Amino acid sequence: MNLLVTGGCGFIGSHFVRWQRRNHPHDRLVVLDSLSYCGNLANLLPIEHDTGWRFVRGDITDADAVSRVFLEERIDAMCNFAAETHVDRSILSSLPFVKTNVVGTTVLLDVAKQANVHRFVQVSTDEVYGTLAPTDPPFSEHTPLAPRSPYSASKAAADHLALAYFHTHGLPVVITRCSNNYGPYQFPEKLIPLLILRAMADQPLPIYGDGQQVRDWLYVEDHCAGIDAALRRGQPGEAYNFGGRCEKRNLEIVELVLELLEKPRSLIRFVQDRPGHDRRYAIDCDKAENELGFRPCMSLVDGLVETVRFYKNHTDWCKNIETGAYRAYCERNYGSRLGTSQEVA
Repeated sequence: MNLLVTGGCGFIGSHFVRWQRRNHPHDRLVVLDSLSYCGNLANLLPIEHDTGWRFVRGDITDADAVSRVFLEERIDAMCNFAAETHVDRSILSSLPFVKTNVVGTTVLLDVAKQANVHRFVQVSTDEVYGTLAPTDPPFSEHTPLAPRSPYSASKAAADHLALAYFHTHGLPVVITRCSNNYGPYQFPEKLIPLLILRAMADQPLPIYGDGQQVRDWLYVEDHCAGIDAALRRGQPGEAYNFGGRCEKRNLEIVELVLELLEKPRSLIRFVQDRPGHDRRYAIDCDKAENELGFRPCMSLVDGLVETVRFYKNHTDWCKNIETGAYRAYCERNYGSRLGTSQEVA
């Protein structure tokens, strides 16, 4: 297939692109990314000499640019990873989240409808379900959407729009919702890479509130396998939850990272909780297991070992993000280093 991956230079999107090239080398991939602050072309350097994909720089809110990509590349399926995702940023300013996650998704849906694609995968999040009490059952696909942050509200709106295009226009939409992802190449503002990098530098580790917030953790490669299964075997109009069946308190994650890095617990610093902080997320992924054959394979400890190893061995990648040098790299190399790149504007 000619597969479009939007947001393919971000954390999960770049893992998915590399996963596709390893597992489906006969498919052709087009990566569309605006190279916003969390888009990093260096995430795709491991496949820079692979000729089965190309990079196009463009914004999913630009209907003309998106239409040209669909037409020129003859796209017949797509996975939408392009999103603003950081809850803290959405609390400070929600408009960028509405623009990318709601308007951008609507543009993609409109163009995909015109192009008669045979599959549109909308990559979403378990945060659209809201929060759980300690004894509540995990989120299932039947759990009503009840987002509580500007970020999750924008993702819930995108999910509703995607399903509306299925019911109204017959667009073959599949929605995936995942628990907290972790792994190599994750932007350092997220919890686990933030902990790793600060602990490596013997800096204090800021923990919101009492650190008892519970999250389900899923290794990013396992998530990519689930998205691929939804792309190829998911039923149009359906949503699929992907989780690691691994509920942990945030404080437990901190302690695991400190143990792996042989750092003292005295680095932990409890700070004021963020507004509206959801207490617990948990995922019931029975549907994905039964219908798609999804199985999370990586244990949390093994996944954290791999993740810590990456940040230890890729100090240049980390330093370039810390200093902002990766932005200059993206500007300098998007049209020359990777694939047969081009800009759509």
